[in-house]
Amino acid sequence: MSTSSIGLDDRLQQYLLDVSLREPQACARLREQTLSMPDANMISSPEQVQLLKLLCKMLGARNGLEIGTFTGYTTLCLTMAMPELKMTCCDVSEEYTSIAREHWEAANVAQRIDLQIAPAQSTLDWLIDEGFEGAYDFAYIDADKSGYRSYVESCMSLVRNGGLIMLDNVLWNGAVVDPEDNSTDTVALRELNAWIYQRAPGRYDLSLIPIGDGLTVLRKYY
Repeated sequence: MSTSSIGLDDRLQQYLLDVSLREPQACARLREQTLSMPDANMISSPEQVQLLKLLCKMLGARNGLEIGTFTGYTTLCLTMAMPELKMTCCDVSEEYTSIAREHWEAANVAQRIDLQIAPAQSTLDWLIDEGFEGAYDFAYIDADKSGYRSYVESCMSLVRNGGLIMLDNVLWNGAVVDPEDNSTDTVALRELNAWIYQRAPGRYDLSLIPIGDGLTVLRKYY
C-alpha cells in the first residue's frame, strides 16, 4: 500500500520523484522487478526510503533492525548508502527474500546483512534473550499489522537511547479514519496509533508523517 505517497495524484507523485529522488541503479532495478510482482504494494515507496536513509545517516547508524524485509529494497538502499551499516532483517518468506539475497549479493552488501527466516517476534525475543538490548541504532517495522504493538515493545528494548523506531503503513490508505472499515488490520492500526500517542510523553519523541502510506517516527528517550 505504499508504492507512492498517500494523497498525491500521479502527476504530483512523479514530480516529487523527478526533483528529489536519488536512487542507485541497483536499487532501481530491484524496485522495478518488485513492482512487476502481484504483491508489489508491499514495497516501501522510494521517497519514504530516501527519508529513512537521511534519518539514519543523521543518526550515524551502524546497526539497524528491519522487521518485514519482503524483496529487500529498503535494506539494499540503506546498506549501499552507509558502508559501515550492518542490518538484521526479519521475514518469514524464503520466496521473497531469495530475490533480496540475489540483489544484495550483486551490490556487494550481503556480507553486512543477517537475514533471519522465522516469525519476527521469535527473532526479537531471541535477540533480547541473547543480550542485544540497546544494540541497535534504529528499527524499521513493515510487517503484519496485528504484530506492530508487540514489535514496538520489543524494539524499545533493542534500540538504544536516542535511537529511532519507524513504522510503515500507519495511515493504511486512509482506512484508519473510515468508520465503516473494521477489518482486523485497520482496527489494529487504529489501536496502535492511539496507544503510541498515549505513551509518547516522557518515553519518546513522536511524529506521524504523511509520506508513503504513513510513517511514524519515534525517537527513544530511555
